[in-house]
Amino acid sequence: MNATLFDIPETNSAPADAPITAPAAAAPSDIGSAGVATDPREDGAADVFDETIALGDFIRSFGQGLLQQVRAQHPPVYVPDRDQVTEAWQRRKQILGLLKRKPFEPQADAVQAIVKLLVDQDAPAAVLNAEMGTGKTMMAICASALMQESHPRTLVISPPHLVYKWRREILETVPNARVWVLNGPDTLRKLLALRARLGLKSSQPEYFVLGRVRMRMGFHWRPSLIERRIVVDGDRLAVACCPDCMRPVESKAGDGEHMPMSMELAKAVFGDRRMRCEHCGSTLWTLVRAGRPIESMHDVVHGALQQLPTIGPASATKLLKIFGDQTLAAMLEDNVYEFVNLMDENGDLVFSDRQAKRMERSLANFEFSIGQGGYQPTEFIKRYLPRDYFGLLVVDEGHEYKNEGSAQGQAMGVLASQCSKVLLLTGTLMGGYADDLFHLLWRVNPRALIEDGFRPSKAGSMASATMGFMRAHGVLKDVYKESSASSHRTAKARSLTVRTSKAPGFGPVGLMRYVLPMTVFLKLRDIGQKVLPAYTESFIDVEMAPAQAEAYTKLSVTLVGILKMALAIGDSTLLGVVMNVLLAWPECCFRSETVRHPRTKAVLAIQPAVFEETECMPKEAKLLDLCAGEKARGRKVLVYSIYSGTRDTTARIRMLLEARGFKVGVLRASVDASKREDWVADQVDRGIDVLVTNPELVKTGLDLLDFPTIVFMQSGFNVYTVQQAARRSWRIGQQHDVRVAFLGYAGTSQMDCLRLMGKKIAVSQSTSGEMPESGLDVLNESEGESIEVALARELLSA
Repeated sequence: MNATLFDIPETNSAPADAPITAPAAAAPSDIGSAGVATDPREDGAADVFDETIALGDFIRSFGQGLLQQVRAQHPPVYVPDRDQVTEAWQRRKQILGLLKRKPFEPQADAVQAIVKLLVDQDAPAAVLNAEMGTGKTMMAICASALMQESHPRTLVISPPHLVYKWRREILETVPNARVWVLNGPDTLRKLLALRARLGLKSSQPEYFVLGRVRMRMGFHWRPSLIERRIVVDGDRLAVACCPDCMRPVESKAGDGEHMPMSMELAKAVFGDRRMRCEHCGSTLWTLVRAGRPIESMHDVVHGALQQLPTIGPASATKLLKIFGDQTLAAMLEDNVYEFVNLMDENGDLVFSDRQAKRMERSLANFEFSIGQGGYQPTEFIKRYLPRDYFGLLVVDEGHEYKNEGSAQGQAMGVLASQCSKVLLLTGTLMGGYADDLFHLLWRVNPRALIEDGFRPSKAGSMASATMGFMRAHGVLKDVYKESSASSHRTAKARSLTVRTSKAPGFGPVGLMRYVLPMTVFLKLRDIGQKVLPAYTESFIDVEMAPAQAEAYTKLSVTLVGILKMALAIGDSTLLGVVMNVLLAWPECCFRSETVRHPRTKAVLAIQPAVFEETECMPKEAKLLDLCAGEKARGRKVLVYSIYSGTRDTTARIRMLLEARGFKVGVLRASVDASKREDWVADQVDRGIDVLVTNPELVKTGLDLLDFPTIVFMQSGFNVYTVQQAARRSWRIGQQHDVRVAFLGYAGTSQMDCLRLMGKKIAVSQSTSGEMPESGLDVLNESEGESIEVALARELLSA
């Protein structure tokens, strides 16, 4: 892990191919007034020794010397050859050798670097910026195992569909580990049990896995009051009272006197505020379970059994009759694998091998509980557990917490402040903009930003600090507009307006100051060719059919003309509509398209369908050819389509593929996130050739090793999604070469979108210290603004 990468003076940077004028080796006395070297052999000579080389050639020629100078000035925190002789390294290597699963050597070096930074260097946070498929979960678990002695108890924040994958991998890696899953209705019960154990030391390594949705969720409550009859001014009245001290709840009347409140008035007053008793200080509210009240134990177990594969209502009833609800509940709650090997009174296994295999896979994502109520876990940890109770906070998919105002980002920041150390896991540290990193850094390591003067305002706003960070280390574009002003009574004047917008880019000084000192980088190629097969990305441009191209041109001219007229009068509401239609119509021209104004609902354009429902479009024909070729090689194909909602194309792709003899599965959002891994496994067992889905559904956590060929029908705008989804099958354990193809219609807005996506990927990869190698890089020519704005600009300039 590098402590820093570049020692850069504050000078203007040159373009990549800018010429460099390098004077021949000359003494200072040989430099003329213009800074040009002259030949000392001739007095007054005019000969100039001038060599001009491109910056890229300069780096290639002198790169090793520059790299040695950088390493000398800014030495890395961890160097394997240097640190392997230390006692701490040897001790940690022994601990890694005792784990059930051993990391590969490059993984072990990354783990050692993380632990040295957090423990030996006492850094508050570290970032593991590892490529998708390198085993970030495995490395984080290994790092936590090494830190158990000095920083016991590890809290993991995970995407909701990966909570049980984390539990499974922890149990498969750390001997004698105990895992608490804080993602179900019994989360509050577990947290209360945890508080009751304060002060007790556990001999087991303890892990707490919290789903990020559960982390940010609030809780349901209601006023908690009792009604008593008391005498007030000679009258016997029913009033609301505190359930602890039994004294009436009072309100302040207009004349300053305190009057007891009726139950109806008290519930109305306390209905939106959680209050305390003015007399004894106890709470006047209580938690309440959302939805239906808890059923009997028999009904709860009966419903839980039916969530497992191969068990229906009749089988669940039969099992309850034989074994009873208490026995089955104990198995499901404490030892689910004992349930898989259940035996009847004759000693025979209740479930067949096929049933047991499917249930065992499902039980890895299953949690049975009788708990009720739901207090926000983040709030509970902050209020009722001591600071630094959790030694290490592991934040999976850390880039998901970059937004300033998101509830999950703020909740993560609260948890980071309560834990001793923070480890951020990500495959794409930033999406191209400097403020992506600012809010992440503020949540995990605010001290570094405060030291540099980036701090909130007196009112608590981060706007000025964010803008200052963007100006210092990012790219901001100030657009000046000057116009004549005729409203002055006594003079003529010109008004000047300035509009500031952000653009992709992150300066090398920011990388050196904030990223490199706390980041460990790992690429799949670092693990070795023996572990991973080849990976290739390609871009395939598809020509539209003549009728399709003609209709698209007509639609584009019409909509862009209307858009320009709207923008001329200051109406920008059509930008999104026009962009979405021009991106989507080539994919959906098998149905008619009616474009309406988003506000007035006036019809802007009508385009009839160009293809029949069963007629194959050019891009679909290319997909069919790809799938046929891959099937002939015995390879399964994963097809991504971003249109799975209103403009759904996944059903059409399935219909076309099945008509040509392919077995197809379509993964939709209706499949619960925690069950998608098992759902895909069932589809593979069914023998499908092609899996069709939206990339948003599988972009994190799922290992789709059975699909070595991936085809993007469209890319969308999200850099994170494209980078994550493209690596779903190029992961440790993959035995086949992985091929990723991006399809785009030539001469359409899709090409502009793909080219702009290539730009953002280039900036994103620059924070990982590498040059972009995406298949979209062939379309990348220059930097620009956000994808949506840049695409709109290109539409207007066409």
